Amino acid sequence: MVAAAGLRVVCCGGSPLHGARAVFSADARFLLCTAGDFVKVYSAATEELVWLLRGHGGLVTGVGLNPHNRLQLYSCSLDGSIKLWDFTDGILIKTFTVGYKLLALYALDSCEDSVFVIIPKRGERDTFQLVSVKLTKTAGQDVEAKEFSVVLEGVDASPKCTAFGREGEYVASAKNFHLQVYFFKRKQLNRFSLRATNAKGGNNLFTCVACHPKEDCIATGHADGKIRLWRNFYHNKEYVFSTMHWHHDRVMDLSFSIEGTSLLSGGVEAVLVQWHNGSDCKKDFLPRLGSAIEYISVSSDGTHYCTLHTDNRITIINSNLRFSKSIQGLIRARDVKTGLVVDPRTKALVLNGEAGHLQFYCLQSDKQLYSLDIVQQEYIQQEGLNQTDLVKVAFSAQGKWLATVEEREEEPDLELHLKLWFFDEETQSFKLNTQISMPHDDHITAMCFRDMDELEDDSLILVTAGKDCLFKVWVILEDTDPEAQQSLSWSCDFVGSYHNYQATNCCFSEDGSLLAVSFEETVTVWDSSTWDLKCTFCHPPGKIRDICFGRLTCSKYLIGATDHGFLCCWNLLSCALEWSAHLNVVILQPDPLSEHIAAVSWLSKESSLFVFKPNEPRPICIQRNLCKEKIQFAAFVPRDVPETVGSEKYVWLRRSQLYFLTDAQELMTFSTKSPEERLTVSSKQLAVEESLPVTPFSLLLGKHRHQQSQGDTDLTKVVRNHHEQDSPAVKELLHTPAHVLPSASFLCPIFINSLLISKEKKSAEEVADEVEMESEEAEEDSDEEKDVTEMEQENIKSMDLLGEITCKLSKAEEKELRKVRKMDYSWISAF
Repeated sequence: MVAAAGLRVVCCGGSPLHGARAVFSADARFLLCTAGDFVKVYSAATEELVWLLRGHGGLVTGVGLNPHNRLQLYSCSLDGSIKLWDFTDGILIKTFTVGYKLLALYALDSCEDSVFVIIPKRGERDTFQLVSVKLTKTAGQDVEAKEFSVVLEGVDASPKCTAFGREGEYVASAKNFHLQVYFFKRKQLNRFSLRATNAKGGNNLFTCVACHPKEDCIATGHADGKIRLWRNFYHNKEYVFSTMHWHHDRVMDLSFSIEGTSLLSGGVEAVLVQWHNGSDCKKDFLPRLGSAIEYISVSSDGTHYCTLHTDNRITIINSNLRFSKSIQGLIRARDVKTGLVVDPRTKALVLNGEAGHLQFYCLQSDKQLYSLDIVQQEYIQQEGLNQTDLVKVAFSAQGKWLATVEEREEEPDLELHLKLWFFDEETQSFKLNTQISMPHDDHITAMCFRDMDELEDDSLILVTAGKDCLFKVWVILEDTDPEAQQSLSWSCDFVGSYHNYQATNCCFSEDGSLLAVSFEETVTVWDSSTWDLKCTFCHPPGKIRDICFGRLTCSKYLIGATDHGFLCCWNLLSCALEWSAHLNVVILQPDPLSEHIAAVSWLSKESSLFVFKPNEPRPICIQRNLCKEKIQFAAFVPRDVPETVGSEKYVWLRRSQLYFLTDAQELMTFSTKSPEERLTVSSKQLAVEESLPVTPFSLLLGKHRHQQSQGDTDLTKVVRNHHEQDSPAVKELLHTPAHVLPSASFLCPIFINSLLISKEKKSAEEVADEVEMESEEAEEDSDEEKDVTEMEQENIKSMDLLGEITCKLSKAEEKELRKVRKMDYSWISAF
């Protein structure tokens, strides 16, 4: 049972992976990147999440390997701390408190006990400076690092606008139209400036900086897509630069290869460009990487490149510009318009992904299952261009049918397409069945399927509501034309309206017998078999924002929320208002497996959760201040196994789990467990105690129990091995970090002693028998030396006592008889 702990809000996906440049481990086995308040460690070979480094209290803004121990990692955060990690074991080693918001981090080989960070200048707004922070080697896990020196003033806050040159001899930083270079040994600062625009109208704004690892060369990217290579910058006036141009928009990032023979650049075109030897003529391309490239990283051995994209995608590329791996979590779409929808087949969350695509996101693995191209048009990377967008999506009850709505608005015209997709069992993918152009004359506001048995296609009904003051009912028709490519298609069966009001929401009751459609301030209820209007409900003032039916024992209730801050519950049997509450509800989400309904309110820049049953106006759970951002959408996802909860207050979490998406496109959920108790993606890899394979080594360490038989009493008697209990010495050896373990000479005797088997306590009879047997074995040697005739001498005395003759056995015969008596003949009973 879970203790009655408080409800925790947990981030489970969508954290931006492109907040800072990613870093490869020294052997290129791991890829380390920031993810919100965490640092994620991925396997470069399997794409699996190996560790999730927790500890920062704010957004992580930079990571870098410890140049003096490549198995350690530095990370900085807006919480004002620098943390040192052992990323191979996922252990926090030390925390250095700086006291300023840290916006970027740079760790150099030439600096033994210090790192460079970008911090805001105290007392000045939007002014930042590059400083060197001394990391003291004092004992303790939490150390203050208040000693720092300013290197450059007026730097850009972006980490990609500052770079260190060959062997850390100089640092280059660009901001706006100015480039400054500081030489550490000379303590000399040179500044270079460009005009805001050139003669051809190009924008010379600096966007990123990279330094050559072997030569004195600085590469800068600009807003007009040009790249400049600066040389001879030791002199203020005698500097020179050459220009290369391919990108049509701003250069997002630059990075030199390890030897400096090539330069990598990326931008909004989603194309990685490789420039050879600083020549504008020699370049290679890797196109169609999905979305704009935010950062470019190079492994220390030069075998792999890594690109971070604005849609939360990580791409690992071989040095020959061949695609290798892709790590894709929750895609950060430009705008989520479809809401959160659950696929009944896979229980994946479905929402907007790439432009014109639906993403199917697996909640258990934090990965994208697949992406479905709905619009089937090439997306053009150009600002201000109106392109077709995906706005609505709905699944049938069993996931057999998928309905999508796409629109493109070009004043004064509107293009609308309603598409019905059928799931093909052979190909295990959705195929387009019907496409309807302009199903409504104005924007479609809501869409839903009737949740009934899908074995009969006649029972399938789709309803769409639009701003054209109509709702339409779509049904499946069978095509009798033998030349038709498909036998089934969708057609409009009924059109309804109410006093020429705009239709805003629609939903079916649990049994599918009733349809509720909201028209501005009025809710109408229709019979789904005859399409007769049964009743209307109204609760002015305010338009109806969301509606839903109760389920199970509360199916007689209809819930509605208005945009004037009222939550209403109507009784369908009495056609009267059951109760109402003054609450600014923005999301109304019913649990498909219980009577509970989740209502999310937004008031005074604070989101709150209210969980209630329609027949009880008092909420069973209230959770305030859910997150910093406004909540956009929410969805209940059924659990595979019901959760055990320890409080009636959280009983609504037993069969389903509630997920919600914030304005920042971070996916959040609720948990009653502490972070140590939760089984997250990372802990699946960390919990190795019970997942090790049965090997001789694991058996030796006592990680698995085994049984053995003893023939003292019965062959079926099972005794447990003494080694079934884990030894404290073995636990200490395996779970203690390597860098704090004592010497092997100290551990070896303890480890060997832990493997020795102690003698078990025995009964007095067993001890007496063992002593007797030992004495008999000692006598055997002396008996063999005696004359053989002594064994043949028998003094047989006939005694007429009760008609019995008693024979006296010799010593040797008594030994044999004793051995026979001790033998186990229980196996005979099997026959």
